[in-house]
Amino acid sequence: MKRVTLWLLLATLALQGADPLECSRIFEERKQELELKLERIDEQRQAYEALRDATEAMLSRKEAKLRKLAEDLNATRTRLEEERKQIEKLIAKNEALLKAIKEAKAEKVSQTYAKMKASAAAQILSNMKPEEAAKIVATLKPKTVGQILAKMDPAKASEITLLLEDRTSR
Repeated sequence: MKRVTLWLLLATLALQGADPLECSRIFEERKQELELKLERIDEQRQAYEALRDATEAMLSRKEAKLRKLAEDLNATRTRLEEERKQIEKLIAKNEALLKAIKEAKAEKVSQTYAKMKASAAAQILSNMKPEEAAKIVATLKPKTVGQILAKMDPAKASEITLLLEDRTSR
């Protein structure tokens, strides 16, 4: 398009009878203008390409960083999940140990009261809270329970009996 314009300009000048030297000068000036525009366009293209390359490089670095962060996050998530499972196993193990300790303790207390005389056991159990006394009495043999309750105050004995009945009905 620029060439066509240039040719039209030359043709117009030729028709008007312009001097060929002046046409050459005009042509050279126009040529220099066009060369300057081409240089600016080339500089802008190079600047654009440099900017594009820099942007792509920056984007690649950010994507690599995000991938690394995602990998780290997944590794942390996996590690935490493993730790959670280990903690759950330890909790279950501790609960089982605690249950065994409580059972052993209850068995020991039960054996202690079973070896006591009924009157001594009745006096001790009478001084306890009824719920605690019922827990202990529930572990004893029925014959021993009967002997102990017979030696207790009737009101306290009936309260413990009702608690025992509630425990067995659950």
